[in-house]
Amino acid sequence: MVTAIDKNTALVVIDMQKGIVKFPVVHAIEGVVDNVVKLIAAFRKEGLPIVIVNVDPAGNIAAKARTDASRGAAPMQFPPEFLEIIPEIPVLPGDIRVTKHSWSAFPTTNIDEELKKRNITGIVMTGVSTSIGVEGTARNASEKGYNITFAKDAMTDMKLTAHENSVDTIFPRMGEVDDTAAIIAKLSDRV
Repeated sequence: MVTAIDKNTALVVIDMQKGIVKFPVVHAIEGVVDNVVKLIAAFRKEGLPIVIVNVDPAGNIAAKARTDASRGAAPMQFPPEFLEIIPEIPVLPGDIRVTKHSWSAFPTTNIDEELKKRNITGIVMTGVSTSIGVEGTARNASEKGYNITFAKDAMTDMKLTAHENSVDTIFPRMGEVDDTAAIIAKLSDRV
């Protein structure tokens, strides 16, 4: 349950891009997108920063490591539109844009510098997929001392058990978990 939102909080939108939202997910992607759009509108109304993150897996050095998932896989090649943010997500010129090359937005981008430059102490996490991009980014954000709120109905995963583990077990150890409506309600009385 969300108890407070920091005065200087940014919304972080993970991998809401054409190539990722086409994957089979456990929650209707339209509902996830609707909730992300509601959060973006609420953050804009409050004059708070929006961070739009996309992933270019082709640049991930970890993709070369041996894993059961990669055995026999061809080298990653993606069409240009794979990286494009879906048109439902309103991206404005003043938004912080980063392209990550790993699960987390922190190691291979300037997201931390951009947030610190704006005196951001809290972040609200959304996106796809819960157990990969959202959790990976949240783990690094937690290690860097950000107060994290997770919008559980503005994220989804390809596996229900992975989503539930992140939302029910991992995220409560790093921050507060609630739904979009509760988070929006807390925005106007940030502390």
